[in-house]
Amino acid sequence: MTTGGHINTGQDDTPGSVSGFFVPDLCRVRSVFLLVVSSELTALLLAMAHARGQWVDWNYFGLVSLLAQWTVLTSAALICLARPWLTRLTTTRATLAMVALVIADVALFSGLASRFLFPDEPASQWQAVGKSLLIAVIATLMVLRYFYLQDQWRQQKQAEMTYRLTALQARIHPHFLFNSMNTIASLISTRPEQAEDAVIDLSELFRASLNTSERLVPLREELALCRRYLALEQLRLGDRLQVDWRTDETLGDQAIPPLTLQPLVENAIYHGIQPRPSGGTVVIESQRSGQYVYLLVQNPKPDSGASQHRGNRVALANIQARIQALFGETAVLKHSHQGDRYTVTLRLPWQTTGMPR
Repeated sequence: MTTGGHINTGQDDTPGSVSGFFVPDLCRVRSVFLLVVSSELTALLLAMAHARGQWVDWNYFGLVSLLAQWTVLTSAALICLARPWLTRLTTTRATLAMVALVIADVALFSGLASRFLFPDEPASQWQAVGKSLLIAVIATLMVLRYFYLQDQWRQQKQAEMTYRLTALQARIHPHFLFNSMNTIASLISTRPEQAEDAVIDLSELFRASLNTSERLVPLREELALCRRYLALEQLRLGDRLQVDWRTDETLGDQAIPPLTLQPLVENAIYHGIQPRPSGGTVVIESQRSGQYVYLLVQNPKPDSGASQHRGNRVALANIQARIQALFGETAVLKHSHQGDRYTVTLRLPWQTTGMPR
């Protein structure tokens, strides 16, 4: 959902929230495929255990596979249809309700199958139904336990990612802070208007670093923050710092984690511009290709000193972890050297602030 132009991607753990339910959506194609494959593998194992004098009892495998597919798919459909109701229950009650649905479904199909296989043997019918129900209960509890542990693991990873996001957003380079304050102090007596603008830019940077409630913001806001940061640095570096903006204005609504580009621009200045007596040009570019948006930050190739590159690697690793936690494996951050230029490329899936996640 959107709030004030931003995206709030945090999980909603309220009882009625589908996103807070520990069982994944079983109506999705991927879930159905995994259920079919898992049930087929289980049927194969049972057929191998039942076989006598051969590896697999194929007749038995066919019967078990048919029953397993019918019960698994229909049970998944029932749970999928009941999902809005199940999400309003506690974890224990939802688990018991799903087990009850599976038991009812398996009892129906196994009862019909046993009557077909053992028409004149009531004892065999009850035994077959009883075995099917026992297997179904054990398998269902195991699967639900797996889903629950997966959900707990995702929540833990989400909490860790949130902590890292908060820590990164709260970090303002101390050298940048001291340099900015010194620059502002030197401007107060000679150029008070510029000093006032610099204070406003610095306050906006701190506001962004302290605002940890937003997980994604529009690209235009991140670019505006970069402009404020660069305005402060240009007061300090003067003509040594040149900026070449090659941004596509139509990508202003692209969703991006806050303080993603600013650390890249900061690294470009501290590792590519500041060490050079003649300075250089920082290129900031945005473009869309298909379903992806590419953001590039380019600067003169930095020196190969380990002390300079350590901070760069930390920033890149943090940003990579954040974008993959929010967008998945489709989000990529890479860096490259071409001649005397160093380029950091950020690839994000095309997603505007109006798109639900």
